[in-house]
Amino acid sequence: MKKKKIVTIGGGTGSFMLLSGLKKYQVDLSAIVSMADDGGSTGVLRDELGVLPPGDVRQCLVALSDSSETLRRLLNYRFEEGGLKGHSFGNLFLSALEKISGSFSRGVEEAMHILNVRGQVIPVTDQDAKLYLETTDGCIFSGENEINHSDFSPGKIKKIYFNPKIKANKKALKCIKEADVIVIGPGNHFCSILPNFLISDFSEAIRKSKAKVIYNCNLTNKKGHTDGLDVDDYVDSINGFIGKDRIDYVTFNVKKPSRELMEKYEKIEGGRFLVDFNVQKNPNRKYKLIKGNFILNGEAEYGKADALAKTRSFIRHSSNKLAKTIFMVSEIENYKNIIKEIL
Repeated sequence: MKKKKIVTIGGGTGSFMLLSGLKKYQVDLSAIVSMADDGGSTGVLRDELGVLPPGDVRQCLVALSDSSETLRRLLNYRFEEGGLKGHSFGNLFLSALEKISGSFSRGVEEAMHILNVRGQVIPVTDQDAKLYLETTDGCIFSGENEINHSDFSPGKIKKIYFNPKIKANKKALKCIKEADVIVIGPGNHFCSILPNFLISDFSEAIRKSKAKVIYNCNLTNKKGHTDGLDVDDYVDSINGFIGKDRIDYVTFNVKKPSRELMEKYEKIEGGRFLVDFNVQKNPNRKYKLIKGNFILNGEAEYGKADALAKTRSFIRHSSNKLAKTIFMVSEIENYKNIIKEIL
């Protein structure tokens, strides 16, 4: 049986989690990675060396690497003191590869060979991508890091954009064209997910694609960013930037986190932070909702040298549960003649 071509779109720890699960299956896997990051170690390297952001790409390479555990730990290792404090070895490694190869994409290709990566990791663009968000009251937030650490509500967003405009990586466009399944998220809505669809030729490729599109809805809303958004709001937002109703399936977690995690989140976020689904809100919705227990048991942990640890989520998807669901959806067509109807 021919391997399904599965393409993931996202960035950060969401992509790391998803790819760690999907690589266990017999699929042809490609990870398209957002290139808007400019915070933490990545931001320093962009400013000081003029390189493209390595952080999200590094996480995807580590997730898909079949190299030794020691080598994978080395790439994620963060220095805790001295002039390199806060930097991960993997970010330095990718920045050096960009310098000696002449381009970030060629550097990533070299890293894939060195790390024995299963599948491929593709930056969504080869250009220097500067993200901006403008609100209806005239505030303009410059850069992904400033956006991530600022408060605004979805109703006050006037526009989100790259300046100057950028084009998609041709390799990314080719993967979208050939994909059987496209998987979006999970991840930071305004900083890791939507930036990909601001690239006009990339969104056009998804509009024209015949692939099934699966969206992994976030478990929680982000305070000051997505307060009060439900599943339909997230889907409408993404479809709106794509320019067409392309999302066919949405995974939605129905299992509540432990009481300890709920209490911890309530102190940080306050109020209702879990993403909700209202079946009566839109009886004509075009996507199919896949309800399930997709939550990771326990709390996600971060190293003490991670400068952005305080901004990262402690309630996470389970990579194995999510990957199994995506693989099952990708194989549905193969069983049409056996299973006639699911009620």
